[in-house]
Amino acid sequence: MGKMVGIDLGTTNSCVAYMENGEPVIIPNAEGGRTTPSVVAFLKNGERVVGAAAKRQAVTNSQRTVFSIKRDMGTDNRVKIDGKSYTPQEISAMILQKLKADAEAYLGESVTDAVITVPAYFSDSQRQATKDAGRIAGINVLRIINEPTAAALAYGMDKGAAQKIMVYDLGGGTFDVSVLDVQNDMIEVLATAGNNRLGGDDFDNCISSWLVDEFLRQEGIDLTREPAAMNRIREAAEKAKIELSSAMSTVISLPFLASGPDGAKHMETTLTRAKFDQLTAHLVEATMGPAKQALSDAGLTPAQLSRVLLVGGSTRIPAVQKAVKQFTGKDPSRDINPDECVAMGACLQGGVLAGQVTGLLLLDVTPLSLGIETMGDVFSRIIDRNTSIPVQRSQIFTTAANFQTSVDVHVLQGEREIASCNKTLGRFRLSGIRRALRGVPQIEVTFSIDANGIVNVSARDLGTGKHQEITLTHSSNMSDAEIDKAVREAQRYAAEDKQRKQSAELRNDAEQLMNDSRAIQKNLSRQDRERLEGMRRNLKKAMDGKNDDEIHRCMAEMTRALESMGRHVQNHGADESDGAMDADFTDSDYRG
Repeated sequence: MGKMVGIDLGTTNSCVAYMENGEPVIIPNAEGGRTTPSVVAFLKNGERVVGAAAKRQAVTNSQRTVFSIKRDMGTDNRVKIDGKSYTPQEISAMILQKLKADAEAYLGESVTDAVITVPAYFSDSQRQATKDAGRIAGINVLRIINEPTAAALAYGMDKGAAQKIMVYDLGGGTFDVSVLDVQNDMIEVLATAGNNRLGGDDFDNCISSWLVDEFLRQEGIDLTREPAAMNRIREAAEKAKIELSSAMSTVISLPFLASGPDGAKHMETTLTRAKFDQLTAHLVEATMGPAKQALSDAGLTPAQLSRVLLVGGSTRIPAVQKAVKQFTGKDPSRDINPDECVAMGACLQGGVLAGQVTGLLLLDVTPLSLGIETMGDVFSRIIDRNTSIPVQRSQIFTTAANFQTSVDVHVLQGEREIASCNKTLGRFRLSGIRRALRGVPQIEVTFSIDANGIVNVSARDLGTGKHQEITLTHSSNMSDAEIDKAVREAQRYAAEDKQRKQSAELRNDAEQLMNDSRAIQKNLSRQDRERLEGMRRNLKKAMDGKNDDEIHRCMAEMTRALESMGRHVQNHGADESDGAMDADFTDSDYRG
């Protein structure tokens, strides 16, 4: 049986945790980092890299590097690279594959199951897209849970006195605020609100725009037309934002940023925290609206809160912390890493599902109202926002015209009273309705939301018993056939990636073997040295030709020759260190 992990699939960084001795533990990636940049790059040679390696090469390969794909989940936006189109689910699956592979390498066993977190304000289509990404990556998604709720679990809010807490989650690309009621071993989400298009990326963009404007004013050059320069600007902006969390000012230095009539142009400027706060004040203020909304929906005042938890890397910004304190009147809790707590909470929820953690009940809510369109473009709610899930609700509707034998059920999600102003989740038709005057047929529409927040809708004519239902996958999401195709491509790429890695390791071994042969040749006869030189040429030719079988053959031939030459040197009085070379080369080492 494979291992279960908790995954925080973030906009800018992702994180993985597993259960060890009843406690969640963060899994470091292959590079040794505790979080992995959510970046995917396609190199010119066809290779694909994910994480830190992808982020490092972004300046020189900006057109083939994908950032912040989480913001496009649940949409029909596609990434086009080298003539191929990728859905957000496929790009996200590449990130998940990297996380899965690193976890398997660290744990020494396969990872099959995961609890994956999403922003509390993610819609049904975004949740479904996240689940599809896990399926493409070869992961059985046990549960989709909200990030603020996961963070509360990690903070240990399931233990201790009864309390009301607010979780303020400002990540790289999304913002959520949730109000939770903690009673012994039960965590109930009372209300949630947020903005799926607000996060640390927007703070970076404010700095980037300021730098571009400053450069245009000083040098008369518009950097927005230079992709490579803009990538350097964005990288510098993110670094400046991070530094200003602890320093009062930071120097931004970008040599050779552009070329002008009189030569190279450099950027050297100082950004103070006061200026940064001025540039981003509107973003901080934008988080206060959802915070007030969530508290109001929960029926609480700031004074009734016991604690406020900060989640997400962007909560390190001093202005954010100050705004939260001013609104709630409480010093926010920061006794756990905001970048890691969501993955740890997801892992704890996985432990509950696997029976490793007992006595804990988690009651989450649906973030947005659900209903259908009725006559006159009216949105008729069936499930209100902040209803605890899982849940099932039904309402009776009727026909709008005489002798109508079918109805179209238009399923929507949102808070506007006008149906066309809300988000379409799907449509289906209920046919076979008994012919009758308008208003006579009774049609029962039932909405059910599972523990993942995935919606199922059914309609039944109470007169004839005719029934139709749909598990909603928004039109912008992938069909089962598309997902199956993506799974096959992901598996094929994983095999290609493994082969590419083995080839790289083989070439490293071949280089080392050639270096070792040069190191001992001073003790050999001229004839043996010439023989070795010929073998090295053959091996180099095989490496240039990218023929792994030929590389193996040449390495095995050289290894046997070195063994023979080493024994000859020993038998003719070579010193101990030369003779020891005989033990360094065994035929089995290079046969593969």
